[in-house]
Amino acid sequence: MSIQFNNLKIFRMKEGLTQEDIAGKLNVSRQSVAKWERGESLPDLESCIKLAEIFGVTVDVLVRNMNEIPHSGDEGKHFFGISRLNEKGQITLPAECRKVFGLKAGDSLLVLGDEEKGGIALVNIGKNV
Repeated sequence: MSIQFNNLKIFRMKEGLTQEDIAGKLNVSRQSVAKWERGESLPDLESCIKLAEIFGVTVDVLVRNMNEIPHSGDEGKHFFGISRLNEKGQITLPAECRKVFGLKAGDSLLVLGDEEKGGIALVNIGKNV
């Protein structure tokens, strides 16, 4: 797997930070941050560690291409990739997720959340509930 730095922009925007904000925190130029986000260059290890601390994630999560993580894990656990929320608050579940869990148009999903852990879960509760 080659290292991709496509998550930087996602984490930066989630935190409401500009490229200049990140550059200032790392003592690098804004152009360096822009190049990292475009995949034209990669930050050094020290910068990766600082970025992971800024975003509250591990370096592994920061630098991994989320679409290259294996989809199936142990004991029925899965990773299906990243879905983006659109301006209406809607998401599209990955096709593999819909297939594994037998989800079809019209199915009802219960949405659960844990603010402390920052997580959201979907539970299939069937048709037309």
